[in-house]
Amino acid sequence: MTYTTESTGPAAAPAPGAGRGPARRLLAPAATLAGVAAAFAYVAAVDPNQPGHYPGCPLLELTGIYCPGCGGLRSAHAFAHGDLPAAFGANAVAVVGYFLFAALWSVWVWRAARGRTFALALRPAHWWAVGTVVLVFSVVRNLPFGSALAP
Repeated sequence: MTYTTESTGPAAAPAPGAGRGPARRLLAPAATLAGVAAAFAYVAAVDPNQPGHYPGCPLLELTGIYCPGCGGLRSAHAFAHGDLPAAFGANAVAVVGYFLFAALWSVWVWRAARGRTFALALRPAHWWAVGTVVLVFSVVRNLPFGSALAP
């Protein structure tokens, strides 16, 4: 009697960075956090509520329509100062994005510390869902009943 062993696929290769030390594996997440923290620190220090510091939204200036990013800087400024209601009032989608970034960054750090890779692969259906949410947000914030979402 002959026994054969079927291969279930190629042998699992070690993660790219699995042989590196923890400090080196955490370099990319740390650099990303430093960049985001620097951007938030700048927006916290330079108030977007005062005119002249940042350029205006071209869509808003040309059409009077709020784009999905309108109020994003004011939202980041309020968020950096710990004023969550004002941050939501300026741009609710941006605040959700801040928390989503924090969650994904935490997973990235956790996996990197253990020598594992982190790749966010979204299916087309996920991208369509994100696009739909942003489109609905954009339309609703420009309608009279959605004025609470306008910056």
